[in-house]
Amino acid sequence: MEGERRASQARSSGLPAGGADGESPGGSAPFPGSSGSSALLQAEVLDLDEDEDDLEVFSKDASLMDMNSFSPMMPTSPLSMINQIKFEDEPDLKDLFITVDEPESHVTTIETFITYRIITKTSRGEFDSSEFEVRRRYQDFLWLKGKLEEAHPTLIIPELSSHKKQGPGLLSRMGQTVRAVASSMRGVKNRPEEFMEMNNFIELFSQKINLIDKISQRIYKEEREYFDEMKEYGPIHILWSASEEDLVDTLKDVAGCIDRCCKATEKRMSGLSEALLPVVHEYVLYSEMLMGVMKRRDQIQAELDSKVEALTYKKTDTDLLPEEIGKLEDKVECANNALKADWERWKQNMQNDIKLAFTDMAEENINYYEQCLATWESFLTSQTNLHLEETSEDKP
Repeated sequence: MEGERRASQARSSGLPAGGADGESPGGSAPFPGSSGSSALLQAEVLDLDEDEDDLEVFSKDASLMDMNSFSPMMPTSPLSMINQIKFEDEPDLKDLFITVDEPESHVTTIETFITYRIITKTSRGEFDSSEFEVRRRYQDFLWLKGKLEEAHPTLIIPELSSHKKQGPGLLSRMGQTVRAVASSMRGVKNRPEEFMEMNNFIELFSQKINLIDKISQRIYKEEREYFDEMKEYGPIHILWSASEEDLVDTLKDVAGCIDRCCKATEKRMSGLSEALLPVVHEYVLYSEMLMGVMKRRDQIQAELDSKVEALTYKKTDTDLLPEEIGKLEDKVECANNALKADWERWKQNMQNDIKLAFTDMAEENINYYEQCLATWESFLTSQTNLHLEETSEDKP
């Protein structure tokens, strides 16, 4: 499996002795990943900047393992900074686990930076030990990402990415997209139809997932405002009951209902922030990464096209061109085959991820509304029965 080759390469090559920034973490460098949550979109479904000082988000691959199969106690929220990845040769074989967690701040006289603990557990014989533990900083991950992309330019690598707390505006993102498309198409005269379709899919995917991300964030913000306002009503009704002797029990019951609904709302918000939002944002990051993969494929294709054109019009010394063209043809074929194979895997994982995330969120919403409805129905039933009792007592 390609993932195994990536892991073996990372293990054998290691990180620079001083890291990307001059520190000396030491040890080999298994690379980070994470488990995918899950998520909905159908056939045609669903951009951000990098800065070490900004929020750092580790992208995840949904084909990987279920977190609970590794540790039932391990939180699945990306907010916990715990991420995990599994490589496998067989679907049911789980023999290599990599965990990234425990961010730790370091302050020196010249800089402040964060390191992350990386734990690798494996039963594979090619490793010297069954468990490795090192600490690496953000730029070490960037170094590894660059090495993997250099070795496998058209593979969809589930690595890290980052975004600024305030991302670029709409016009800026549109400009970036236009420039990326223009750059990728420049000099590519014979892009195969399947890669044209792939590129169109990525553009549509990027538009939809960014829109979904924006809407999801807005829903969460409005839900938070609703929760903050609602949780004030319980104490208000308790205070009110102190001045209404005839309504003490009723007002206290209302306060109790509000409190139970607040707890249900808080639980739903937790599900939204820990399940849906991270998955959606993960694929926002993926959309940018996919554009980079397509750009690298097109650059290889453009290099071949330029050599063929030079040979056709004899623009340069043609003695070595046939050999160079042959090598480039092989390179293009390898790049295309790698991308096609990884594309189908990624696309299936993405659809499963998004479908599961939205399905889980829908179930959460159903449970939430059923719980709130049952709370108020119980209150109304008790009030109705109380009223009937009082009415029957008043009759002669």
